[in-house]
Amino acid sequence: MPKPLSLPFDPIARAEELWHQRWGPVPSMGAITSIMRAQQILLAEVDAVVKPYGLTFARYEALVLLTFSKAGELPMSKIGERLMVHPTSVTNTVDRLVKSGLVSKRPNPNDGRGTLASITDKGREVVESATEELMAMDFGLGAYDAEECAEIFAMLRPLRVAAEDFDAQARVTPKIRTALECEFLHLTAHVRLEAVEDAGVSAWMPYSPNATCVPPLDIPLRFGWCCLR
Repeated sequence: MPKPLSLPFDPIARAEELWHQRWGPVPSMGAITSIMRAQQILLAEVDAVVKPYGLTFARYEALVLLTFSKAGELPMSKIGERLMVHPTSVTNTVDRLVKSGLVSKRPNPNDGRGTLASITDKGREVVESATEELMAMDFGLGAYDAEECAEIFAMLRPLRVAAEDFDAQARVTPKIRTALECEFLHLTAHVRLEAVEDAGVSAWMPYSPNATCVPPLDIPLRFGWCCLR
């Protein structure tokens, strides 16, 4: 857990006030500074949870991605695409996981120059345990309830659409829907998938009987529908 700063004032609010005085009102300045600080806080909290397992959150994400895949393995290029990171970062992440015995690599029989990364039994055990702890601490977002988390998701979505992270107009075809229903493996128990319509755009959301509100996931989402190769 990051050490609390316990400052007697809000430094971001103060910076925004000084910015206003010098350069005029720019609401986006306060917003981006808050987002950047929130990212620092959240990453520190989740990294503290996964560190005892020899993981960083980036490595944890890669393990989850492999867990979600149908065969427990994916091409290195697909991992980078789904996690939206540079190929060099993927190589570093997977190599660290291989060194820890959580992932193995082998030549891709469908691509002479490609490599497949596969999650090991040890990797599956680690990802289950780490996920249980991350869910218990709400991935660092315990200050928000389910509805507020959904609002955060919705508020940040246009930024990702503008960055062309995904096609906001993509629809879930019957073929994809069938594949998702058959192949999608979720780490929480008793989870089902429901198709939801949002502004005419089909999306998917994991559902739990104990959840009051769960934000819809984009197509493709960060963990990727990686079972569809």
